[in-house]
This record gives sequence, C-alpha cells and structure tokens, in this order.
Amino acid sequence: MEEQKKINRYKFHVIAAFLIIIYCLSIAPKSLQNDAFYTIKVGEYIAQNGIGNLNSDPFSWIELPYTFPHWLYDLSMYGIHCLAGWTGIYVSTIILTCILGISIYFTSNKISKNAPVSAIITFIAMYLMKPYITARAQLVTFSLMIITIYLIEKFLEKAKKRYAIALIGVSLLIVNLHMAVWPFFFVLFLPYIAEYILSLDIFTIDLIVKLKIWLVKKYVKENKEEKIKILEEKIKNNQRNRKQARENPYKVRITRNDNMKKLILVMIICGFMGVLTPTGITTPYTYLAKTMVGNTVKVINEHLPLDLASNQDFVAFFVAFIVVLTFIDIKIDFKHLCYYLGILYLALNSRRQVSIFLIICTPILAKLIAEIFERYAPELQEKTIKFINNFYVKVCITTAIIIVAIQGIKQRLSEKYYYANDYPVYAVEWIKENLDYKNIKLFNEYNYGSYLLYSGIPVIIDSRADLYSPEFNGKNDIFMDVQNVATGEADYKETFEAYGVTHVITYSDSRLCKKLQASAKYEKIYPLTEEEKSLDNRFVIYQKIIEEPIETSIELIESNN
Repeated sequence: MEEQKKINRYKFHVIAAFLIIIYCLSIAPKSLQNDAFYTIKVGEYIAQNGIGNLNSDPFSWIELPYTFPHWLYDLSMYGIHCLAGWTGIYVSTIILTCILGISIYFTSNKISKNAPVSAIITFIAMYLMKPYITARAQLVTFSLMIITIYLIEKFLEKAKKRYAIALIGVSLLIVNLHMAVWPFFFVLFLPYIAEYILSLDIFTIDLIVKLKIWLVKKYVKENKEEKIKILEEKIKNNQRNRKQARENPYKVRITRNDNMKKLILVMIICGFMGVLTPTGITTPYTYLAKTMVGNTVKVINEHLPLDLASNQDFVAFFVAFIVVLTFIDIKIDFKHLCYYLGILYLALNSRRQVSIFLIICTPILAKLIAEIFERYAPELQEKTIKFINNFYVKVCITTAIIIVAIQGIKQRLSEKYYYANDYPVYAVEWIKENLDYKNIKLFNEYNYGSYLLYSGIPVIIDSRADLYSPEFNGKNDIFMDVQNVATGEADYKETFEAYGVTHVITYSDSRLCKKLQASAKYEKIYPLTEEEKSLDNRFVIYQKIIEEPIETSIELIESNN
C-alpha cells in the first residue's frame, strides 16, 4: 500500500511539474525592461576587458567608479545574446521562469507534505508573479532564494554534507549573480535560528527564579532549604507548563531541532563567500547598505511603498493567511510566522518586495492549507492524487492548461522585444549618423539611458541607479540632479552648466522640452524633416548654441573691411 502511494505521488509530481512548465511558458515576457540593455553592454565589457579596473565606468561620460554588482549574470546574458540575440534572452527568461515555478512547487510540497495543495498554490503564486518576471538578475535569485529554503529544510531533516555544500554554493552564486540581494540570503536563516533559541528556554522567568535561589543560598540564613525547595519546585512547574504549551500550542508552534547548531555553522561559512568575488573583498558586505540610504529608493517606482488599492491580488493573498489563522483551528510554526510578518513589512514599505513575499510565503500558505485538510479530511490528498492520476482526468487537465497557455504564448509571440515609443530607436540612429557622439555630453533621462548605453552612446544616467548616487560615486547626487531637471523641479540651466551638457535628448511632451523650445541657447536638431517626424514623434534632440566670442567677431569684420 505504501509503495503504491509513493508511485502515485511520483506520477503526480511529474504531471504537476509538466503543467507548471507549460503555464510558465505562457507568462514569461518577451518584451524587455531597460535593465536588459545595460546588462548586455556590461557583459560585453567584462568579456573584453575583465573586471580589473573598478574605478572607471566605461559607459557614462562623467568619470565614475563602478562595482559590477551582478557581473556573472551580465557576462552570462552577453554570452547568450552573442549566440542567439534577443531571442536567446527570451528563451533564457522562459527557462528561468520554469525553474522558478518548479522550485516553488517542490519547496511547497517539502514544507506542506501535500502535493495537490502545493500545485494549486504554485499556479496562483506564478500568476501573481507575472509583473516581476523579466530578463533581470532578480529572476535568477528568485529561484535561488526558494531553493535556499528547500535546502535548509532538507538539512534540518537530515544534516547531510551535500545540503551544506549546496547552501554554500547558492551563497557563492548569489554574491556573484546579484550582490544587492546577497544579505537577504542570510535573512532566510534567521527565523530558524530564532525558533531554535526560543526552544532552548534560555530567556524565561526561570532565570529570575535561579537568581533568587543564588541569593537565598548566599544571604539567607533562616529556612534556607525550605525556600530553595519552593523555588526549585516553581522551576519544575514552569518547565512542565512550557512543555504542555509546546505540545499543544494555541496558535504558534515552536519545535526544537538540534541540527540547527550545524546549520548555523554552515551559515557562517556561507558568509565567507563574499570574499570570492572579483568586485572587491568589502563590496558584498557594504553594497546593500549603501543602496538603502540613497535617494534612489525614494524615487524609483519599484522602491516606493505598496499601494494596496492597486494591488488587490496581493492583498487577497496575504489576507488568506489572516483568515486561515484566525478562523480555523490550526497552528503555524514560529519561523513561518516570522517570515510572514517580516516580509509583509518589507513588502508594504517597498513594492519590489512583493515578489519576495509571494515566493517565500507561498510554501507557508500551502502548509497552513494542508493542515486544514489533514485535520478535517485526512484522506483527501491521496484521493485527489489518485483521481488526477486517472488517464482521462490527466488528459482533460493537461488540455485545459495547454489551451490557456497557448493564448498566453500567442500574445507573447506577437510582442516586440522593445518599442520605439519606449526607447529612442530612431533618435539613436540619427545621433550615430550625424553627431560625434563619443565626444558630446548628452543629457538623457533615467528610463531610456540604458538603451543609449547599449547603443554605444555615453550617458549622463541609466538604470544602474546606484552608480549615480553619492554613496557610491563619492561625488554629486547625479541621480537627483537629472531627476529634478526631468520633472521640472530644478533649473535646467544651472544643472547643464554644472555638468557641461552640450546636447539633450528628451520626450517631445516633457516639461524640459517645452523649456528648451523657449530657450535662445538651445536649438532643435531632431526631428526636422517630415520623414524624421513621421518616424519619431516621441523623442527630440536639442543642441547648445555655441556663441562666438565678441573679439573673434570684431576681428572677422575688420578683416572683411
């Protein structure tokens, strides 16, 4: 009987994995975000020059240092781009999306011990993850984060060396693939450590009672033995009560696992992986702290606080936790409660953390739902697995998923990798044909700077936002200077004069464009012809008018006379 159950579960895992892959094919986006452009260019630079010189950014016309925070990802994407162009990048996005879906499913199943629930909750999570899936380094680290939890669970179950080695390997990968999120790798260990410390009963009222016993022994002379006996009995009662509470907790369950001692040692070893990166020994340990104190987190959309009104799907997801815990008689592990509350706090403060909440909390929600079924319908899981393993049911479910996926895939295939309305495609062609673009000082805005960079045009800013903050470059707050000019909050004349700007590319409907139209010191040089205007009505280019010195003009007049 048990052997047949194992076979049925194995078959279910195969079906679930297959369907998750099919679904992931349909949600992986073809269109690119602006980070993809600088990723390819940075990867190209690394392939040709290495990372030897960290004090000179090769892409901005302002002299700045650069730390290559995801050098391995950049280099990998450049290699893929060389082999298959943007199609290769799209295929890599599909593969990484599939890996993410599979990782969430098997981690959820590991924690919940309920395959059907894990499969359903994985589909929901991947649907909610669609806005965060794109060709960026974070797509790799999403999978590595959820794999980290899986490996922690496996190590605590059986403290085998292969899981420890795998955790160390994941740490090494993250610090080289996406340095900014490397500290979060260690945050994933903290709830387990906190639960273990609580399970040791170190910080309890017994400490005060033991102090009283010591004081009685040292200073009390009358009825000493009797008082000590009363206090010792109090300690025993406390321990007995805590044991009963732990065996039958009201809501929060605390368990002790002595493999945590070994896991803490593994975590410490993982911490030394920060030195195994070519970006500098101290950089991995300071990079995130620098990014969190800059102005970029106050301006860039993904760093802003979460707007609950426009994120109703996410609200429904985390409300499900509250409903399940409040109205149903089930328990939650203390470590999982820490995950839920901690990452929920991060998500409410920064909308980019919603993705982390969905990834990390999906297995926890799966476990809570699985406990409901275990409590009220313990046979349902096996019946569901057996039902889905039926040939006709498999065909029906697979057909339904494939039909849904085909619609999504059709939509993706009809997309372009990028659009001229978002990036200055035609303007870049004109610049490269008509300007000495390597020697001009071009002012551009944040959203399309990476495309200029990708095209080989030096920029004042691009979506490597951290590079342009004083915390990293040790100079001006270039990010805010550009942002304030773009939004009209600062006088462009002062900023342009300070940076020595000679040319400007901006949106045709921007505030800056209107100001430049009224300026006598800048002239519009693109688009001018009817053909240029018909191709590009989104971007305009202005050039600073070079005034001849008065002495030169006088000399010219005299020579003519």
